[in-house]
Amino acid sequence: MADLAPTEYLYELWDANWDDGPLGNYRVLRHEITRKTPKRIYFTRGGSRPAFVDRQRIEANGEIFYRPIARTLYLAPPEIPHQPKRASLAELKQQMANAHPDRGGTDEAFIAARQRYEVAKARQDGARP
Repeated sequence: MADLAPTEYLYELWDANWDDGPLGNYRVLRHEITRKTPKRIYFTRGGSRPAFVDRQRIEANGEIFYRPIARTLYLAPPEIPHQPKRASLAELKQQMANAHPDRGGTDEAFIAARQRYEVAKARQDGARP
């Protein structure tokens, strides 16, 4: 009985909300590698569509931009980026108070903090900032 080689993959970072802009709804897609030659790595994408990438470039960099799908493919699963948690209204209000000129802040810092607070409040109320 012959030893079976483990299945190898190329990986793609995919955002389910890409049409609306990257909203952080990421997941990693796997594309099975079907064959390797000295110049190319062949894989399947979208189920059974054959495709290939330049082997030397992807092995040198660990990733390659694959133009037909306008995405980067990786040799190893990429880390999923996480968007920072938005500050709560209470935190933004405290930042605004701390930036007030009467408390040692500057006019510019207070105006910026107030604007962040107002945008967050409008977002919470359902209005467009």
